[in-house]
Amino acid sequence: MAPVSADGALRSILACKVTDSGKLIDSESVTIALGVPTIWQGLLSALDELGSSAKTLKRTVIGGSACPPSMMSEFRGKYGVDVVHAWGMTETSPIGTVNALLAKHDTLLEGERNKIRESQGRPPYGVQLKIVGEDGHQLPEDGVAQGNLRIRGHWVVADYFGFEPNQTLEEDGWFETGDVASINDDGFMTIRDRSKDIIKSGGEWISTVELEGIAMGHSAINEAAVVAASHDKWDERPILLAVKIPDANITEEELLAHYQGKVAKWQTPDRVIFVEALPRNATGKVLKNKLRSEYGEVLVNKPAS
Repeated sequence: MAPVSADGALRSILACKVTDSGKLIDSESVTIALGVPTIWQGLLSALDELGSSAKTLKRTVIGGSACPPSMMSEFRGKYGVDVVHAWGMTETSPIGTVNALLAKHDTLLEGERNKIRESQGRPPYGVQLKIVGEDGHQLPEDGVAQGNLRIRGHWVVADYFGFEPNQTLEEDGWFETGDVASINDDGFMTIRDRSKDIIKSGGEWISTVELEGIAMGHSAINEAAVVAASHDKWDERPILLAVKIPDANITEEELLAHYQGKVAKWQTPDRVIFVEALPRNATGKVLKNKLRSEYGEVLVNKPAS
């Protein structure tokens, strides 16, 4: 109801082509838009197709899954649109964090500020976050340590309908989010992965979110998902499922070369599999369990070099 309280208008898009969304932004002089990365990826392509500059659009709020850095750069660099990264869950009603730079960040170079903007931000008043290790002990907020993310606050879920009371929250009211994250000394939280999606290869953690963001930074890639595949030597290794931009010509070797200098060699996916589309649920999130089921054995008996 924020637009109404500010004497503005609210336009909800239930189901339409992305080109229609682009036209709506222009025809209705939309100034702020909210959605998941899947929507914005299609919208950016639509704006380019329409030749629109989205001149009235000032800000996008992106959540639901991590926003690729390349998407933020395109919104800011090409359209002058401020991108606000946010995170939350149905169980947090729904805002858990919002990324807003601090006054001290004004003196930083633009590239340094953009790096901070990639995080999911800080919790609003009344909400607390912490990360814990596998032993349940709290980890330092140094921006390096990563662990299971927990959240607590007055509007965080207390119980699930139909469940026994007092079975949902951890000790002292903490809710286990199912995300793996890090928190820096300013309280900015960065989602590293979902706990069920993060890859443990030879005892080392590999973030699928980071690898997907790098793939999405290639001009020939429209969608990307990284999942764990079983491996005879390393237990798990990352593989990349990628959807090309229409008429794009890129090979597996070329896409893997795109990772050079961006992550360590051992973090680079072992395979690239080009697909027509990624399976998604009703809210646009990739169904990684389906991808693991279909592609999880492609590396068995094929050790990485």
